[in-house]
Amino acid sequence: MGLSAVTVLGVDRPGVIATVAGALADCGVNIQDSTMTLLGGHVAMMLLVNGDLDADELTKRLCAPDLVITAAAVEARRYFGCPASGLGYVLTVHGPDRPGIISAISAALASVGGNITGMSTRLTGRLYVLIADVELPEEVDVAELMRHLAVVGAGLDSDITFRPVEPDLL
Repeated sequence: MGLSAVTVLGVDRPGVIATVAGALADCGVNIQDSTMTLLGGHVAMMLLVNGDLDADELTKRLCAPDLVITAAAVEARRYFGCPASGLGYVLTVHGPDRPGIISAISAALASVGGNITGMSTRLTGRLYVLIADVELPEEVDVAELMRHLAVVGAGLDSDITFRPVEPDLL
């Protein structure tokens, strides 16, 4: 079975996710990992799927007139279900919208080996909100990183919070 990355972009309407998921199921393809969101009135989906179809055949079968759908063969980079190897944190930014916010925040995290594993942003009026899931190597001096992020936030006229992820209790 091959692993493919599928991307979907189209104008949001009820049933887009059901249409794509149904088409994948009809192809005998299993969704292993996915993210779906709205971006300015458009639905944006990224899915990692596996099945017997190669990426070209999958693209042909997923054709929809109102959606832009692509599929590309990819190689698995992790085993699904394995715990993360670093320390998990949640970073939030609240402040005025301006160019360079994501660049400054991601550069500060990358400078200590931090990896953003998920991120969403929203503009509400003039307020810009960023929420990111971050994985840090265990050896990172978190207090020093927090001081650095405070300086970055001040330069952006934004408030930044950085806190450990609460472990899930199931």
